[in-house]
Amino acid sequence: MNAAQLFVQCLENEGVEFIFGIPGEENLDLMDALLDSKIRFITTRHEQGAAFMADVYGRLTGRAGVCLATLGPGATNLVTGVADANMDHAPVVAIAGQAATNRLHKESHQVLDLQNMFQPISKYASRILSPGVIPEVVRKAFKVAQSEKTGATFIEFPEDVAELQTMGQPLPVNRPFPPEPAQEQVERAAELISAARHPLILAGNGVVRAGAWKQLTEFAEQLNIPVANTFMAKGVVPFHSRISMGSAGLQANDYISSGFSRADVIVCVGYDLVEYHPYLWHPTRDRTIIHIDRTQAEVDEHYNVAVGVLGDLKHSLTRIAKLVTPHQGHVMRPLRKALIEDMDRHRDDEGFPVKPQKIIWDLRTVLDLEDIVICDVGAHKMWMARMFRCEFPNTCIISNGFASMGIAVPGAIAAKLVAPDRAVVAVTGDAGFLMNSQEIETAMRLQVPVVILIWNDNGYGLIEWKQMNQFGRTSNVKFGNPDFVKYAESFGATGYRVDAPGRLQDILKTALAQPTLTIIDCPVDYSENLKLTEQLGKLVCPI
Repeated sequence: MNAAQLFVQCLENEGVEFIFGIPGEENLDLMDALLDSKIRFITTRHEQGAAFMADVYGRLTGRAGVCLATLGPGATNLVTGVADANMDHAPVVAIAGQAATNRLHKESHQVLDLQNMFQPISKYASRILSPGVIPEVVRKAFKVAQSEKTGATFIEFPEDVAELQTMGQPLPVNRPFPPEPAQEQVERAAELISAARHPLILAGNGVVRAGAWKQLTEFAEQLNIPVANTFMAKGVVPFHSRISMGSAGLQANDYISSGFSRADVIVCVGYDLVEYHPYLWHPTRDRTIIHIDRTQAEVDEHYNVAVGVLGDLKHSLTRIAKLVTPHQGHVMRPLRKALIEDMDRHRDDEGFPVKPQKIIWDLRTVLDLEDIVICDVGAHKMWMARMFRCEFPNTCIISNGFASMGIAVPGAIAAKLVAPDRAVVAVTGDAGFLMNSQEIETAMRLQVPVVILIWNDNGYGLIEWKQMNQFGRTSNVKFGNPDFVKYAESFGATGYRVDAPGRLQDILKTALAQPTLTIIDCPVDYSENLKLTEQLGKLVCPI
């Protein structure tokens, strides 16, 4: 067999289901080898879309998503999605073809040093220079991508190496178990939590990666400690639970920020600093911080850890809970009550354009609790993170490490491939939607029925929000849009427009029942942004 065929065997050995990408001249042998493989190649319309699909696949499954590009501009188009996966700690293996090795040492058509280009935005980047190293390179790429903290890796595969003959074979796949936490650290953490007056848990995306959400909920409910989650950890504690405080990270004076200001011990579980800067929730630097995770804490002057409990998150939480004296009631319940009242306030609102709170209420009402929402980046992300209630993890996917616009549409396609029996909705602004809307054709070709809900304000709403907040005027944030209903129809999809109050919920129900992709154009009233800022700016902590 040739090296490309061995490479595909190694991918099969890793359990790869899909490769998202675009074929090119420099990966001809690889594309031909895939014809004889059980791996399904998903031809996308842009390499960035392919990388985002691999990103969301990795987050939902815990296994490395795979994306493929050719050399030069194909590879550079992968960069944003690969960087997003790496900073969001989603396991991804990116592969790019490359020119023949006899022209890599000089100026040559479409040639870039891809290994060095991907090095800063990945955990591991390698170039295959002989067929004999393929089993090791592929095994290492997957092992590193899927090891904590998970992230992106990259393989550069020159075209002349791909066609060489070889007798290699894949290496065995070993998935190591996380270590047990040290007893001394478990006991010290238990002492600090027992002695706390007002403890608070900050749960991060590491809880999702570890599959430890049930243990976290049991830990918090047993010990009666309130839990705030980062944007990327929505649902790790069911919102209906009395100890759930919702998402942290919107504004300095949000309800949960009042909780941080009152807490004396903050227990960070699976928390990634990239999600939510410690200086925003710990500006005083005088609280006791307990770090419970698989890996050592990052160094930050606002994240000075009193004790770190490292190892299997499930076991860490269970063992600490056995030693802690449960707390009697928690002083932060009024914060939860205030947040719920805020969420419910606009449930019957008849305003038009539609208020963000009403859009979220209608969306939450029509979706089943285990359906999946993929949220793009923009003003709508802030509202979704704050007000979309989640009872299960991985039901509202938000990028908040690299936080790249354009992830929602391709991400929704990947989510539907992973979970075909669950409804999938891409929640996106009009700006983020058009960044990767070409992937609608991919969805139609694959017959993947997702719903795309566009919050339409004809502008970069989040930047406008910040400009008005800081300067009182806007600068170059407005643009025009196509007719999104006709745009949907041009792909053979179905389009709807919310053109009057009270219509969104029925349109959502109709769209979710369709066997094809649907687009909903919903005008949004972003005057609520500044009202929220004013409200939170005047917020008096209700505890």
